[in-house]
Amino acid sequence: MKLLMKMARAGAGLCLVGAAGWAAAQSVVPTVAPATAPAAALPPVFVLNSQDANVSVLDRATMAPKALIATGKEPHHLYLTPDEKSVIVANALSDSLTFIDPKTAQVQRTITGIIDPYHLRFSPDMKWFVTAANRLDHIDIYRWDPANAAQPLQLAKRIPAGKTPSHLAIDTKSSVVYSSLQDSDELIAIDLRTQAPRWRIPVGKMPADVYLTPDDRTLLVGLTGDEVVEAYDVSGAQPKLVKRIPTGKGAHAFRSRGDGRHLFVSNRVANTISMIDTQSLSVVSTLPAPGGPDCMELLSDGKTLLVSSRWARKVTVIDIEKKQVVQQVPVGRSPHGIWTLDHAPRH
Repeated sequence: MKLLMKMARAGAGLCLVGAAGWAAAQSVVPTVAPATAPAAALPPVFVLNSQDANVSVLDRATMAPKALIATGKEPHHLYLTPDEKSVIVANALSDSLTFIDPKTAQVQRTITGIIDPYHLRFSPDMKWFVTAANRLDHIDIYRWDPANAAQPLQLAKRIPAGKTPSHLAIDTKSSVVYSSLQDSDELIAIDLRTQAPRWRIPVGKMPADVYLTPDDRTLLVGLTGDEVVEAYDVSGAQPKLVKRIPTGKGAHAFRSRGDGRHLFVSNRVANTISMIDTQSLSVVSTLPAPGGPDCMELLSDGKTLLVSSRWARKVTVIDIEKKQVVQQVPVGRSPHGIWTLDHAPRH
């Protein structure tokens, strides 16, 4: 299983090029006819194709592929800037970030010199930007200064971590960042103000995504090397394991239901998605998700779940009320992060 999960992190694609070449390479190339006027009003869906070094742009109304955007090597995750004007794509092997307009899908700029950005998060107060260097075993904390047009990110501290920092979560107070250490089977908490570790503990096998409940009390950890989600009480000085929640083999990534209570977790090996009640810490629903489900996005209608199917090279569209797969859309190799501006609430 560990070999299987390591394959999910592998990728290949385009090399980072110079300024002139970059501008040409990152142009958006339409692949289908323009959408109708009502559909055009909807922002697009972005899917990162990690092994193709590009982003598939899908029509939100039909889910049909409409464009490709070139990025750096191994784009894995993406995140919205605090001002909601840019979606940032983290290009792990090119040590760069690609900024894309979330409404028009036009590339805005690229920032280089961001070392091995596998996963990324902003603090709610917009002061800190954090990346997990999955390949190089460190966590970087940057100061975010959007007024500095030349270089809005300034490295505050590079923190050596255990093997394979994977996913990040930041509390609502912008005081602490949590990171899973996937190949060390650990979890670390880092104080954002001092950039010093608060604690580091062992957890279950191959921890991947982490999700912090809106009250900052419970941290859930998906165990890709197991079939459970571990729940920790992180409200005190030291974390306490509260419960191990059986979900499915390869528990991996999270997406909130948007109702303040429920949480989806993709079970990559089981080809299912479990919905967890964060109050009872139990699974209350299971959805089919063929093709190695990974990252998820819930549309603003509250009932349509988009899933990147890593092994199938597709995006799977699921009706969560009917518990049915309603569509699968071909994209690139090893699709990973998926996102749209037209999404349900994050909590």
